[in-house]
Amino acid sequence: VAAGAWGGASSLAVVSPTQVKTHLQAQTLAVVAVGHQHNHESISAAFESIYKQHGVAGLWRGVTGAVPRVAVGSAAQLATFASAKDWVCERQWFGEGSWAAVLAGGMVSGVAVAVTMTPFDVVSTRLYNQPVDADGTGKLYRGFLDCILQISSKEGLLGLYKGIGAVYLRLGPHTVLSLFFWDELRKM
Repeated sequence: VAAGAWGGASSLAVVSPTQVKTHLQAQTLAVVAVGHQHNHESISAAFESIYKQHGVAGLWRGVTGAVPRVAVGSAAQLATFASAKDWVCERQWFGEGSWAAVLAGGMVSGVAVAVTMTPFDVVSTRLYNQPVDADGTGKLYRGFLDCILQISSKEGLLGLYKGIGAVYLRLGPHTVLSLFFWDELRKM
């Protein structure tokens, strides 16, 4: 659990500026826009605009929501995979070292990742996408905890699970396949 959390958190802390993707994914025509629009023309324009307006620190805005997201997701993924794989083998549902045991462990892990990661995903997305004032301070949320509290109080606890179906459709197969290939390659 600790190794997965550390690995996920440290890697995201380094690559956080790539989260400009959230600005680009949220963009749409004004007539159908929901939420704040950043209106970048390209990836390079997004980096340039953020850097010019907010400096290097602006490229890491939202990292306080993203690091816990990845730490929790990575910890859940690695811990549940090993435990689930061992559990199905102990019950002799699948043989030790079989590909079916690996797939079963990956499926359980995919569900665990989606359930544990989605609240952090919602918070992270909102922190990255919120409008900011001239000094780079968010206009909607003061930080990670404030965002969680606002979502919970205004939208209920289920507000933290918005998009869980889409999260699972993305993370479930990714988790199963990643862990399957990792396990098979490790055996080689």
